[in-house]
Amino acid sequence: MNEKIDYPHHSPTGDVIQAHVGPFMAELSAAGYAANTLGAKRVALEQFLRWRRRRKRPCLDLTESEIRDFLTDSLPGDRSRRSVASRALFGFLDYLRASQVVRTCAPKRPKVGSALEARYASFLRNEKGLAELSLKVYLPVVRDLLRYLKEEHRHTAVRRLDAANLRAFLLERAQGRSSEYVRLLATSLRSFLRFLHAQGEIRNDLTAAIPTVRRWTQPGIPRTLAPGEVEQVLAAPDPATATGRRDYAILLLLARLGLRSSEILSLELGDLRWRTGEVLIRGKGSRQDLLPLPRDVGAAIARYLRRDRPVRTTRRVFLRTIAPQVPLAGPASIGHIVRRAMAKAGVERPKQIAAHLFRHTLASRMLHRGAPLREISQVLRHHTLVSTEIYAKIDLGALQAVIRPWPTRGGAR
Repeated sequence: MNEKIDYPHHSPTGDVIQAHVGPFMAELSAAGYAANTLGAKRVALEQFLRWRRRRKRPCLDLTESEIRDFLTDSLPGDRSRRSVASRALFGFLDYLRASQVVRTCAPKRPKVGSALEARYASFLRNEKGLAELSLKVYLPVVRDLLRYLKEEHRHTAVRRLDAANLRAFLLERAQGRSSEYVRLLATSLRSFLRFLHAQGEIRNDLTAAIPTVRRWTQPGIPRTLAPGEVEQVLAAPDPATATGRRDYAILLLLARLGLRSSEILSLELGDLRWRTGEVLIRGKGSRQDLLPLPRDVGAAIARYLRRDRPVRTTRRVFLRTIAPQVPLAGPASIGHIVRRAMAKAGVERPKQIAAHLFRHTLASRMLHRGAPLREISQVLRHHTLVSTEIYAKIDLGALQAVIRPWPTRGGAR
């Protein structure tokens, strides 16, 4: 496994790549990979280097196609070893490029509209103050529109946009999609068109060409968890494992503080103010709030940090428990933790965003205890009271008190 590979003396550049195997493996070890995984990756690397030596490949011209040739030639049909080798070799190639060892460059992604997209992204961040999650909604629409112009109209010049091709694009993309998707699509298009007009890219403001999508205000009653169900879910993670201790701390943040998934993902070590018993929350639109850190939540986070969180350069609090031990990425990772705990606890899983169940439940409890909507709005950190008004539907007792009898013949009795 640790066999040394000697390249011919007439090819000193071979030793250059070989010399980087050790540092690359050390980097993987620091990322938390298990010893048996590291061993399998090293074996794959050494097999590949021997294969290159036999074929006398130019040592500093390593490319993706060469790795694919090796996988096809040396590991046909062995899916397990092929998968391990593929991840090891492509990772090694990225490492060599980052270290400026090999001469080849990574394949370039298509740059259709990339400069315009970059300007628009900068505008959304710096001028509009939108969060990165919002950019992930807006930017793909712009990319899709530019691709549509190229495929259907043989150009990507936004100055040639008109109401007809905008409506055609919207109607084509809206086929078979939900009203919420179409609403977000229309909103994204209007935002981009306003940007183009403000930047002088188009002569006229074309936002009127995008039809309004009807959205019923607060159409349903938000689902909540019963007090017993909350405790069942919180008891689901195994406290004897690193994953269980991490998941328990995350679930407590959801249940006690009503945090959003994005707010948990962005939590950093410096945001935990242990001396004052507070936590800094980075919310929507670059908003920051200091909230009290409940004792049980603080204890769970401290237990996870002391026992399970490895020392890494990142300041994010919650990391993956398996290699590579990097920060949890995307709200789906929090949703997965919640759904896994609910399944283990035997609690019915929701169709909507699972993490929001705790947020709805916290608001419901406050309402039943007599808290006014404005106070609930402050706890949930809503920008406007309109976002909180949906919880008024949960207070069935108050609604019963104001209900009027159905009129009957001869008048109500």
